[in-house]
Amino acid sequence: MKVSTERIPDSQIVLEIEVEPERMEKSLDKAYRRLAQRTKVPGFRQGKAPRAMLERYLGSEAIRHEALDILIPEAYRQAITEEKIQPVDLPSIEVMQEEPLVFKATVPVRPDVDLGGYRAVRVEREPPTARDEQVDEQLEDLRHRYALLEPVERPVQVGDMVRAEVQISVDGRQVFQNDDAEFRLRQGAAILLPGFAEALLGSEKGQRREFGLDVPTDYPQRGLAGKTCLCGVVVKEVKEERLPELTDAFAREVGEGFPSLAALRERLAADVREAAEKEADGTYREKVVDAMVAAATLEFPPQLVDREVDRLLQDRANASGAADVEAYLRDMRKPEEELRQELRWEATERVQRSLVLSQLAEAEGISVSKGDVDAEIERLAASAGPRAAEVRRMFAGKRGREALESSLFTRRTLDRLVAIASGEEVASPAGEEESNKE
Repeated sequence: MKVSTERIPDSQIVLEIEVEPERMEKSLDKAYRRLAQRTKVPGFRQGKAPRAMLERYLGSEAIRHEALDILIPEAYRQAITEEKIQPVDLPSIEVMQEEPLVFKATVPVRPDVDLGGYRAVRVEREPPTARDEQVDEQLEDLRHRYALLEPVERPVQVGDMVRAEVQISVDGRQVFQNDDAEFRLRQGAAILLPGFAEALLGSEKGQRREFGLDVPTDYPQRGLAGKTCLCGVVVKEVKEERLPELTDAFAREVGEGFPSLAALRERLAADVREAAEKEADGTYREKVVDAMVAAATLEFPPQLVDREVDRLLQDRANASGAADVEAYLRDMRKPEEELRQELRWEATERVQRSLVLSQLAEAEGISVSKGDVDAEIERLAASAGPRAAEVRRMFAGKRGREALESSLFTRRTLDRLVAIASGEEVASPAGEEESNKE
């Protein structure tokens, strides 16, 4: 067997493989025996038809194609073994000629990732932004949460709690019915459909109101997107919010109780600062990874992006509640190829980030031991209180431990990345230290 190799862009190797005619003959024999076992030729018991009769019945091309299906994978496996090639995905095969058999296999191999001078990358950290107005917003939310609801005899207004009988239909088909629906008409809050809450304003108790709503074409529920929904509503009860005054007495009723309104404000301010710090930290990590990707030189096979597109499609199907990807595609009312093309940018970005993080972890010698996983399980169990035993059971199996190990590994890699980009003093990897000593 003759094999020639050529390295091409995107971490791929093209193998041109020429197979001896004798091997093709042996494969034709194998193909005959295989087809004979699963083909019923009139006048012969299954598996007993002579080769000439089977060829006449199926056609010589059928046997030749079966032989190629046997021979090409065998020759490909032999070639990658001899050439010491380690594929990361299935190859694409192109038959150049059949006599003698010559075919090309384009093989995706391990990506090339050069981090460059990654330890010199620096990213400025933006300070967290916590605004005083956010505390006021939190207090207002608490007022609504602790508000009293009192029945009133007047038309529906913004802020009311409404109990109603609701029917919604599209194209003569009922898509929603609830004889005792309850919802609060908050300013800017979406209820059931865009524009539904606004259409209820001014409705009076006991009177039926009918109206149509034009649903936007980009509405997540594809069965309703771009359609006109006919709504019928009978208001049964209207309750008005009685908001409590912001006093020390109110503060004592909130949560575990606070001695004063000032103490409640202080707690809310601390919560706002903590949330702002977490948001700033998350934003900084994203910027650091982006900076590392920008500094790296990457070459990877397109199959990795295709695989990531598959994952994104599956994730979107799961999030939408669709039974599977096919059902999701039907709901989206878009050709699969168009949707896959839309996802390629995000998939490519995810592949790039994953490759850079993996290479950085390797360069920095980051690892997670069995003891590390055990310690993390105990930490999670200790923080779970009465659910500690449940947490231990959750991570007792192989899959749970692997998920936790992966999470720890990613966290440590990101922590190292952030330390480098922040300009902290970070010890050199062991291998680099030994090299410097030499």
